[in-house]
Amino acid sequence: MPNITKFTVVPRLPERLKALSEIAHNYRWCWEPEAIDLFFRIDRDIWVQNNQNPVLLLGEVSQERLEELEQDDSFTAHLDRVAASIREYMEGGNWREKNPDAPEEFQIAYLSLEFGIHESLSIYSGGLGVLAGDHLKSASDLGLPLVGIGLLYREGYHTQYLNADGWQQERYPRNDFYNMALTQVRDDKGNQLIIDVDYPERVVHARVWQAQVGRVPLYLLDCDFDANETDDREITARLYGGTPDMRIRQEILLGMGGVRLLHKLGIWPSVFHMNEGHAAFMTLERIRHLVKEEKLSIPAAIESVKAGSVFTTHTPVPAGNDMFNPDMITHYFKQYMEDVGFSQDEFLALGRQDPKDAREPFCMTVLALKLSAASNGVSKLHGDVARDMWARTWQGVPTDEVPITSITNGIHSRFWVSRDMAGLYDRYLGPGWITNPGDENVWENIDSVPDPEIWRTHERRRERMVNFARRRLTSQLRERGAPHSEIMAAGEALDPDVLTIGFARRFATYKRAYLLLMDPERLLRLLRDEDRPVQMLIAGKAHPADTQAKEVIRNIIHFIRQHDVRRRMVFLEDYDINVARYMVQGVDCWLNTPRRPMEASGTSGMKVAANGGLNISVPDGWWCEAEGLAENGWSIGRGEIYENPEQQDVVESEALYMLLEREIIPRFYDRGRDGLPRHWTKMMKDCIRTICPIFNTHRMVQEYTDRFYLPCTIRRNEFRADKRQRTKDLAEWKKKVRASWDKVAIKKVESDGSKEGLEFGASLPVKAEVALADLTEKDVTVEIYYGELDPYGRIVQGKAVEMEPKGRKDGTITFEGSIVCDKTGQLGFTVRAIPNHEDLAEKHETALITWA
Repeated sequence: MPNITKFTVVPRLPERLKALSEIAHNYRWCWEPEAIDLFFRIDRDIWVQNNQNPVLLLGEVSQERLEELEQDDSFTAHLDRVAASIREYMEGGNWREKNPDAPEEFQIAYLSLEFGIHESLSIYSGGLGVLAGDHLKSASDLGLPLVGIGLLYREGYHTQYLNADGWQQERYPRNDFYNMALTQVRDDKGNQLIIDVDYPERVVHARVWQAQVGRVPLYLLDCDFDANETDDREITARLYGGTPDMRIRQEILLGMGGVRLLHKLGIWPSVFHMNEGHAAFMTLERIRHLVKEEKLSIPAAIESVKAGSVFTTHTPVPAGNDMFNPDMITHYFKQYMEDVGFSQDEFLALGRQDPKDAREPFCMTVLALKLSAASNGVSKLHGDVARDMWARTWQGVPTDEVPITSITNGIHSRFWVSRDMAGLYDRYLGPGWITNPGDENVWENIDSVPDPEIWRTHERRRERMVNFARRRLTSQLRERGAPHSEIMAAGEALDPDVLTIGFARRFATYKRAYLLLMDPERLLRLLRDEDRPVQMLIAGKAHPADTQAKEVIRNIIHFIRQHDVRRRMVFLEDYDINVARYMVQGVDCWLNTPRRPMEASGTSGMKVAANGGLNISVPDGWWCEAEGLAENGWSIGRGEIYENPEQQDVVESEALYMLLEREIIPRFYDRGRDGLPRHWTKMMKDCIRTICPIFNTHRMVQEYTDRFYLPCTIRRNEFRADKRQRTKDLAEWKKKVRASWDKVAIKKVESDGSKEGLEFGASLPVKAEVALADLTEKDVTVEIYYGELDPYGRIVQGKAVEMEPKGRKDGTITFEGSIVCDKTGQLGFTVRAIPNHEDLAEKHETALITWA
């Protein structure tokens, strides 16, 4: 290739329209309806064709059109309003001013392998990324001092299209970073900011881009430029593409490169939040810095890193947790181990549930759990599942005490609520639904909305969704080379007046998109019913390597063709944020059929509920917390767990059909004299009133702040004081405890008095003699652990009562305590010892426990 000099061309905006560029380069516009209207007015066709990308719009619109808009007083007034609104937003909301008692240096770094900010920034694949995007939007609205760290992918995640047989195919269109709302980060001299990341073969360079998400900067690392070897440029080629070797290279860049980037920018976060285990190598880079720059010992560095680390696990599916072969880890981290001073066994133990098992792979989730002060699942049920999944990391600790809690996911309401519904909320709920969506009192006012108004609003959204589906289906059939008759028929697909059920999500087999197809004749009767018809709108991508999920998509397409139900059943290709927005805003019901308990949370149903749609869901993920709050949807079954998955499919498919035939369809078509489904609109209001104030990211981010970010910052600051003396003391104490723990033993347990026929409310005294070796009674907590017994004689859902030391004799210490008989029936108790120190983040942090 000849030597090519690169240069960049930007739109030449008239002086009066300069603010358009400022607005376009801050994603705040995507949850500001007036800003969206502004870009729409410039050129509707270019706006739609370019995935609603305002930067590309300004680049492609003609100069004549810009000059015309400059003379349009209505447009310039509109521009001034939007510009003023965004500037006021950016200048307001200072979190520290609202929270003057917050700890010093409070700053959060949020690391994620994907971010779903808007469809025009294609660096997301599904729910994890969309959740990360909503997290940033709410952090911005709350004024939280947070920065995002991710990767900028040349091709993002794949776009989907179906071949003539209905089999999913993938395309990987290139992202044009220079025509996206991104800016290159530069140093003080105006040069491109570059960070270096060490790999075994060579140093890899990453340039830095910034996407501004309201008040929150999102920094994205990019290896695809001339300074790197060809293989290294592929690190940021695709999201979730390639081999395990490529995955570990990406995760090293995200975690270790992310920390180096922050340091180079002069940002020293008090808390690092890992959104999934992909970012867990971040902890290792921070350990290296503390060992090499501050000369801490490895144990002290680990304690310092843990103090300021938060981890959220998102998947209850084992395959969704990255695990690497020990040889691969050794290959990539051999030099790191030598530089920092880790032995190979010590290093590999950080990523193993059982450090003694040399065959166990290195798991990113385990690394994150071991090096975080706070860890959580993303719904209450997922918290239970995660504690069970990772219990071996805390061998001997009762599962319900494993230190993984839960913070249930939410959605950014302003982004996902339709324009029509937002107008209704503005009129009847006031601005509180935007500024304080977690306030239940705000949502109580939904009952004041007249039934005709909420129903007509919803009908408009359904009609717009149907029109969108027809346009998209027509375009997709044309690109597929479908027969002319099929293309023409797409213009009549779906009916804007018919009960519409939506199903859209990542197509993984455990999500069971096939459940409705298990009884084809029954489904056909519902679709073809002339008096009370049902129609379905389906969308979703399968992972390129998931042939089973692709087969499910093909079966759906074959069903539609074979039975000629194109007017009642539509599959839309290339599911993205834009498709999702139309669907969640327009469907009457949202179908969710995961195999319990494999859905960690799910957020699409929350988006539907915020728009007045009703959920039909298996009790899994978030729906377990929402069902029963009111008459706000329907549950398929009662959350039973089946040993035989085929039997589960049959039973729950039948339950779904029964709900449709006996409750859902009759209720939708039960109309009064005025044509309104009064019972249905009541359910819509119940749904909005009970779900919206809880399942939103403002509540979620505030909960992370109150429960994790602030306490971890306080802990981190305390550990940094006095040259990190408390950190060093804790590390030394843990070393002492681990060296002595094998000798800790509960020698004898006694209970005075009769253990038969105790009356409710009585006390049962207990004594225990405990050998502590080189430890003192201050180093341990000794507890009575009691509760009901299962059929195998094991204590379930036990309670712990702390015992008091009463004296030392013959090398043992006597501890005494008592049980209050607060339940009737046969109970059991035992005694246990746990290390105790005032600076432990939580009780089982050491993962050491001794039972009688």
